[in-house]
Amino acid sequence: MTEPGTDSVPEQESTPAEEAQPAETPTEPTPEQQLAERTLDLQRLQAEYVNYKRRVDRDRELVRAQGEAAVLQSLLTVLDDIGRAAEHGELAGGFKAVADSLQAAVAKHKLEAFGAKGEAFDPALHEAVFHAGESTEVDTTTIDTVMRTGYRIGDRVIRPATVGVVDPASEAAAPSAPAEDASAEAPAGESATDADDNQ
Repeated sequence: MTEPGTDSVPEQESTPAEEAQPAETPTEPTPEQQLAERTLDLQRLQAEYVNYKRRVDRDRELVRAQGEAAVLQSLLTVLDDIGRAAEHGELAGGFKAVADSLQAAVAKHKLEAFGAKGEAFDPALHEAVFHAGESTEVDTTTIDTVMRTGYRIGDRVIRPATVGVVDPASEAAAPSAPAEDASAEAPAGESATDADDNQ
């Protein structure tokens, strides 16, 4: 009885010792591997920071542009009054100096007026409120009357121009008149022939 017991004990002691030995010694990364990992972490953090900075700069620029456009839009009625005063010859003296300073200030912020008589009509820039007929002096739909000047900042329209337009004269209108006259003369000729035949 003692012999089997003594035989089994050494087997049980040796087996767990052999299995536990590889688990107790984990392989540690080499200094080169640690350096590569830290470098990747640093590059990842740097890329995140660059992206964050770009987003912040873009949002800051957008907010600045929106605020600038809001201020300029509030000045449009003042610019309209200055334009009407200039049309009536009331822009003189100190008032003219103030008007010139204001227009120079808004020009620095890239505010540009558009919508003058003779410009080609563009539905993206102009709002046509009436049609003034046709003219042989124009080749395309053209602004004939300006009721309110339009303004834009760069490519962004902050107020379309309110205008009246004139179309080019249609070529079909000129030949249609002789055709109508010929058709009007034909029945008259027929009726005269019929009258002669009747006599």
